[in-house]
Amino acid sequence: MSDFLTDTPPARPGSNLPEQSVSDLARAVKRTVEDAFGYVRVRGEISQPKRHSSGHLYLRLKDDGAVIEAVCWKGTAARLAIRPEDGMEVVCTGKLTTYAGRSQYQLVIDNMELAGEGALLKMLEERKRRLAAEGLFNAERKQPLPFLPGTIGVVTSPTGAVIRDILHRLADRFPRHVLLWPVAVQGEGAAQQVARAIQGFNSLPPGGRVPRPDLLIVARGGGSLEDLMAFNEEVVVRAAADSRIPLISAVGHETDTTLIDFAADRRAPTPTAAAEMAVPVRSELLGQVLDDERRLHNAISRALDQRRTYVQGLSRGLGDPRSLLEGLVQRLDDRGERLTLCIRAGIERRVTVVRQLGLKLRHPRELLQVAGARLDGAGRALRTGLEGSIRLSQGHYHRIADRLSDRAIRGAIGGGTDRLADLPARMERAHRAALSAQTERLAQLGRLLESVSYRGVLSRGFALVTDTDGAPVTRAAGLIEGQAVTIGFQDGSTGAVIGDAPAAPAPPPPRPARPARPRRGEPPQGNLF
Repeated sequence: MSDFLTDTPPARPGSNLPEQSVSDLARAVKRTVEDAFGYVRVRGEISQPKRHSSGHLYLRLKDDGAVIEAVCWKGTAARLAIRPEDGMEVVCTGKLTTYAGRSQYQLVIDNMELAGEGALLKMLEERKRRLAAEGLFNAERKQPLPFLPGTIGVVTSPTGAVIRDILHRLADRFPRHVLLWPVAVQGEGAAQQVARAIQGFNSLPPGGRVPRPDLLIVARGGGSLEDLMAFNEEVVVRAAADSRIPLISAVGHETDTTLIDFAADRRAPTPTAAAEMAVPVRSELLGQVLDDERRLHNAISRALDQRRTYVQGLSRGLGDPRSLLEGLVQRLDDRGERLTLCIRAGIERRVTVVRQLGLKLRHPRELLQVAGARLDGAGRALRTGLEGSIRLSQGHYHRIADRLSDRAIRGAIGGGTDRLADLPARMERAHRAALSAQTERLAQLGRLLESVSYRGVLSRGFALVTDTDGAPVTRAAGLIEGQAVTIGFQDGSTGAVIGDAPAAPAPPPPRPARPARPRRGEPPQGNLF
């Protein structure tokens, strides 16, 4: 009993365990956790995702009862098929390990995928809403498709049935030059390949060695939502929205919808439908062109008929132009004859006046002799009368004598003689100027008469038919068979009889002329032609 009542404390368990450091213990725990679990597949909701400046991705996976830290290294994060977002339910595959710096365990993620179709649709809806807010799906960004593209670029898998369907449909409708950019349409890296293909086609220079497409078709066959995820990636949507070449999206079947469908300029339910949108039917175009040609020909024919009928109606209202011109031609002929007579009478009157003036005019010498004789007689009579009747003073007499001197008279006579001598030349010049003006006027009237005369019409091949009285025949209805008429031509006239004459037999062909024999002693003449 005394042994039980002693105060000696009992020995503590583990007091004989070896001592170890914190680092050793942390490494032991790390090996234990990694050996016990290895690779695990964890499903949970992403919380607080954060991408470090180094490129590593840190996040938390949680459910209703627990939270686990997770890390995705830089190289792995760049290859993830989805972009981690807060609240997204995912399934992560990786290895469980510990982080001694914080005394916590964490999941090192090697792969990440959405936990289910509902979560995937939620993620796509959120992405669609965010891209639409940026204006990538606006209608004003859409480009019209070319009516008949010369070159069509196709982005799809080279081994699938999609490219064969497109080529077959194009060959049936309207064969075009097709450029294929082979890409992977699902799996890791598919989205980046599709985006680079769209950007590569847009970077081709016009007129280069490789022709730049006028239209792009991004196509893929049908599949599940996960199979079509490459065409829901943001990089593909942005490449389609930034494409300067019109783009048709033909991903999946008619019920499948991807985000590239909203960014493309046109969505086709199937790849075959995309080929039908790209080109028209050649036979239908030919039929339309032929129908347009027929309609155009009919329209032109109707327009010509309408205008022909209109002109015919106007011609009936105007009457016969020949009857309108007959009176005017006769009036012109009458005016021409009267003008010729007037010109001749005027010239004769002027010639008569000139001749009369020539008869009345005397030679200047005769006029001077007559004036001199008259002057001498007047001087002698004046001197005789003055000497016999009155005696004047010597000074007065000398003044009168000076005034009666013949010097002044001879000066006046000399001036008059000069003027008289200039008169014939002036009259000759005036006469010639008047004759030249009248001759030019006569020539103008002659040219005018010639331009309006019917003889100018005869020089162009027409003829003037007159009856026996010399009256012109203007209507065939006024002629009777056997009536004699005269047909006037440019160089003369000839007689004719109205009636139907039998056709004259054709003259025999002329016999070839026999070449003349050269005379003796003369060389033969050669042919000049």
